[in-house]
Amino acid sequence: MITTYAEALQFIHGRDRFKKKPTLDRMREFMRRLGNPQEKLTMIHVAGTNGKGSTVAFLRDLFMAEGQTVGTFTSPFITRFNERISTDGTPISDDDLVAMTQQVQPVVAQLDQELAKNGPTEFEIDTALMFCYFAQHPVDMVIVEVGLGGLYDSTNIITPAVSVITTIGLDHMKILGDTIPEIAAQKAGIIKPQVPVICGRLTPEALAVMDQTAAAKSAMIVALGRDFQVTNQPHDQWGERFGFAFKTNRWQHLQIDLLGQYQIDNAATALTAFLVYHQQRQLPVSVTTIRQGLSHTAWPGRFERVNEQPLMVIDGAHNEPAMVEMAQLLRQHFGDREVYVILAILADKQYQQMVKTLLQVPNVHVVVTQFQGPGKRQAASPDALEQAATTHERLSSAPDWPSALKQVLATMSAEDVVLLTGSLYFISEVRHYFKETDAS
Repeated sequence: MITTYAEALQFIHGRDRFKKKPTLDRMREFMRRLGNPQEKLTMIHVAGTNGKGSTVAFLRDLFMAEGQTVGTFTSPFITRFNERISTDGTPISDDDLVAMTQQVQPVVAQLDQELAKNGPTEFEIDTALMFCYFAQHPVDMVIVEVGLGGLYDSTNIITPAVSVITTIGLDHMKILGDTIPEIAAQKAGIIKPQVPVICGRLTPEALAVMDQTAAAKSAMIVALGRDFQVTNQPHDQWGERFGFAFKTNRWQHLQIDLLGQYQIDNAATALTAFLVYHQQRQLPVSVTTIRQGLSHTAWPGRFERVNEQPLMVIDGAHNEPAMVEMAQLLRQHFGDREVYVILAILADKQYQQMVKTLLQVPNVHVVVTQFQGPGKRQAASPDALEQAATTHERLSSAPDWPSALKQVLATMSAEDVVLLTGSLYFISEVRHYFKETDAS
């Protein structure tokens, strides 16, 4: 019997992460035995290679600015597991997590017995906990982030009000396929009959897959760059401003505090999903509320300042498409000063290309290092990372990130910037350290 928070976490994290055969049958049966809690919820479903978390945050704050209560389901967590299931940005309490685990555990035990070692996975249990929690602690809207892919993701048993696909790039290729159309087909798996789908900035080949799937399912599809537009406007160091146009909605000088062109895209994609949801229900929207919602949005670990003097920032960029965006952000916002990047990447990522992408920015210096990867996943060794760019004068290595930081602090001037990036798991470790240091 699970009675404590530690036992609840042990039960969740002790499960298999993946099964050999992808299927939703087990998840559907799991939910049936729990009384199909997901059927009680109004949801928006968010898939995509990058930008899911930030898009969820923009959506949450847009609905909250209207006075709605909003549940969110996101992964991975940055500091504590509870963040994954939050209401209005506040994580589920330890007691509620224990109570939900107590409800779910007997059903898991039954399925384990009946399915001969093929019972629910860790992520299926996370998803079940979230559905049960929001069914019993009702909110106006739940924004559900896909864990991996879309088609066979355990969240894909829902019929949402709106589906969102943020971006499509090469990541998790062993599981999802190694071409853009293959990965797009997995993400397009969340498109449901007659449920509108909003797409962020996709390549023509990815968008073609979305259009085809949406047509087959009679789902309205709206895509950034084709059906809604953004125009960049003069920005300051710590924010972006943009113009937005979708149908008759045309607004200028929308302000966000998350940096990067990709965050403008995420904000616009979230805003379009929000507008489509309201149009479907013939609900009015207020531009004042929209401006307020977008300008309030913050998301941990997304170009987040953890120290002011010297300026230190953490970012969860963890694949090649994200590094391309990061390089662009550094050019646009920090082209006038030296940037020292402390980089640690999981070994199953395209780490060599990621190092090369950063080194293409002339004012960037990279120090490669490593960290303790999650579970059995290992971080790429500094040696492997250093081989990415044969003898580069702006590339060095350190055995761990505190040594890398010491090395950088000894070299940099007061105006320079330190960026720690390469993996969400890595920055979770770093963020925890800085927050603990702040508290003490």
